This record gives sequence, structure tokens and C-alpha cells, in this order.
Amino acid sequence: MTIIVTGGCGFIGTNFVREWLSSRNETLINLDKLTYASIRDTAEINDERYKFFKLDIIDKVGLLDLMREFKPRAIIHFAAETHVDRSIKSPGNFVLNNINGTSSLLEAALDYYLDLGIVDKSKFKLINISSDEVYGALCATDSKFTEQSKLAPNSPYSASKASADMLARSFFKTYGLPVITTRCSNNFGPFQNNEKFIPTILNAIISGGKVPIYGNGKQIRDWLYVVDHVRALLAVLDGAIAGSVFNIGGGRELENIALVELICKMVANKLERDPSDFMSLVAYVDDRQGHDFRYAVDSSLIREKLGWSADHDFESALNDLLDQYIKF
Repeated sequence: MTIIVTGGCGFIGTNFVREWLSSRNETLINLDKLTYASIRDTAEINDERYKFFKLDIIDKVGLLDLMREFKPRAIIHFAAETHVDRSIKSPGNFVLNNINGTSSLLEAALDYYLDLGIVDKSKFKLINISSDEVYGALCATDSKFTEQSKLAPNSPYSASKASADMLARSFFKTYGLPVITTRCSNNFGPFQNNEKFIPTILNAIISGGKVPIYGNGKQIRDWLYVVDHVRALLAVLDGAIAGSVFNIGGGRELENIALVELICKMVANKLERDPSDFMSLVAYVDDRQGHDFRYAVDSSLIREKLGWSADHDFESALNDLLDQYIKF
């Protein structure tokens, strides 16, 4: 048996590939075009259960050829441009990769699926990995987003992901392609790209540079440890039915400035220094255009249907991450 993942050299994809190879015996085919955000070491993993192909998902013919060659029972679609700031500067790249790329993948998957026998069709799944940002923003007192919340994206990035979600839904509704969509909250953990918020904080502390904080730093995010996210996806792969949508959240909401303060305190405790030594690195900068105030998702559905919940304590996981970045 085989599965295919797209974007398996990205942050979440890399963590998925490594968890898969440590816990499953099934072959994994990783398709990634290797961008600036890719972890090149993932492409070079040496394991008989693993194969890597450099491929852009816009290439429908290449996708279909590989599907027909390896006959996957499932496709997990991680590949995407994900950085909001980059989407504000260059929205066209996000349209091309996240919308057009997803469309090509869905078309190739449908062609592959329609050629399968009855038994193989009944086992096939395509899991579309999305984001809580497709729901838009919450106020401080609003209830968390559920799977029934309307899509109201506010950035070119989130709009491109919402568009991909709608395409995925349409292929299920129109053609019967067994698509499942997951929407996660902010991930953190090993292998995350340096342009993301927590790596930015840690690299500033290491270098003595400035920690940029948008606006007043009061924006709220729900933090999910990437290993917990990966295990949620395995639960979805094993147990979810076609057409499902699942929110995956860490259940740990923090203001951005509070997260910075927590990291500075944890580093200071390890180094036996005053947290103010590191908080002095904070530099408030002009707020991001269209900056969403709060994201938070209700994960009760995946807990009730598939038995998943986040296993890792936020502070403990963050502490382990600090040890990876900084040699104490």
C-alpha cells in the first residue's frame, strides 16, 4: 500500500513524513517543488519505504503519471504558499500555487480515482490541508470557529486557501471524489521556517536582534504543536469519511506580546538572567495590512468522531523547542 503527500518538504509535511516513517510500514511518495521554505534534508531521506520526486503540483500530467505508477490509497495535500506577508506583497503567487495548483491536483486525482475498481474506490481519500484563517477573524469574546462557521477570508493567503477548500468541496459534491478538509490553528515546532513568528522570536534572541511586533501586539492566536497536528491527520486518514471537515486546534490562545514575554521568561530562566534583557529586543512596527485580531477553532468534532485531542502541553513543547534553537 502507498500514500502520496504533496509539499512533504515543508514544515508540517516534513513532520508528517518523519512521523509516518517512524510509525507506519506503508510506502510514502513525497512530491515537492522545493521552494525557499523547503527542508532539503527531507527530500534526501534514505528509507526503502520513501520516495521523493521534485514536482510542481500545477503539472497535472506529472501528477497523474505518478498516481498511476504508485497507485496510492490516499493523497494528503500539504503543498501551499503560507506566509501572509508574502501574500500581501505578491498575491499572484498564492493564486497560482494554492488555487491553480489545487485545481490541477484535484483534476489529476479525479482522473485516477475514476479508473479505480470498486474496492479501491471505497478505500481512497484525498485530504486537503487548510487553515483556520479561511474563517476570517474573531473578536475577543466571540465563540470559537466551528466547521459550520462561514468562510470570510481577509488576506490574499487565506482567500487562496478558502478558494482551494471550495474547489475541493465541489469535486466531492459534483464528482464524488472522496475529499476531506482539515483546518488547523497556528502550528509551531521543529523545522518551521525562520520567517514564522516563533522562529523569528528565537532567532532574534540568539542574534541579539530586534523582535518585530505588529501594532500593539494584542492579536490572539491559538497554538498547536505540529506533532499533535500530524497525529490528528493520521486519525483523519484512518477514520474520517468522505466529505468531512475537521477543525484542529491546540486550545492554547495567547496574545502575540504575551507569547514573546513567555519565551523571554523561559530563556531567561534557563540562562539565569533577567527577562527584561530579552524583552528589550521588542520593537513595535506598523501593523500588517488587514491584520486579523483573533483565530481560535473548536476541535470538539474531531475529538468526538475520531478520538483525537492535543497530547502535548504547550509550555513543555515550547520548552523543548527552545532547547533545539538555543544551546543552554
